[in-house]
Amino acid sequence: MLSVRDLVVDIQGSRVLRGVSFEVGAGEIVCLVGRNGAGKTTAFRSIMGARKPVSGEIAFEGASLLGLRPFQIARRGIGFSPEESEVFGDLTVEENIAMPTWTTQSARSAQERIAEAYRVFPKLERYRARGGQALSGGERKMVSIARALALDPKLLLLDEPTEGLSPAIVPSIVEGLSAIKAQGHSIFIAESNVHHVPEFTDRLYVIERGEIIFAGRPGDARTDPAVVRVIEGTGGPMPGTAAARPD
Repeated sequence: MLSVRDLVVDIQGSRVLRGVSFEVGAGEIVCLVGRNGAGKTTAFRSIMGARKPVSGEIAFEGASLLGLRPFQIARRGIGFSPEESEVFGDLTVEENIAMPTWTTQSARSAQERIAEAYRVFPKLERYRARGGQALSGGERKMVSIARALALDPKLLLLDEPTEGLSPAIVPSIVEGLSAIKAQGHSIFIAESNVHHVPEFTDRLYVIERGEIIFAGRPGDARTDPAVVRVIEGTGGPMPGTAAARPD
């Protein structure tokens, strides 16, 4: 579905991504884990057309995304929830979630797409009329993901969906991700804290200083000492390991 090969990106003369390659298959949940500044957000913004690569290839369903503008990439079937959430404060929750249905057509009706977003995050039902500026950080994150889902995407890019949130709200986000996967959407997640990687993740990439240093099953990441050092630096045990499971 999504294929990124040998991606090189510079920002203000500094090389941020150095030949990065990864892929996300249909129906998969894939996580990109790395410390702050490792290049996760740059990779996501490059996929969405907000950063112009120096070289490399970004393809979605066999077609190149290079040179396309963000709205064109969204219309190809990629939804994006940025780290900052970017919920519109002057709009209500209902308006924020409905916005993609105003601008992008789909085989599904606007009502179906919006209803799916509320099924994933039912807590938002009671906040339909609340303004975006009155939401907590966790509520804004839910709205941001729900809005991306209302696009009716084939693939969702979620940048730090649980970063900085109260531990009380994180399970609701994770449950939402599980529901999105169950509905057949692919999900690509960037996380700085490996402890927040969902247990149902299919594959894991670890990025360090703009390079992929591990690609494989989450539970296999601890076989490489260099990867372990990065993982321990991001905090928490790997999902799928004995240390990650409750007694």
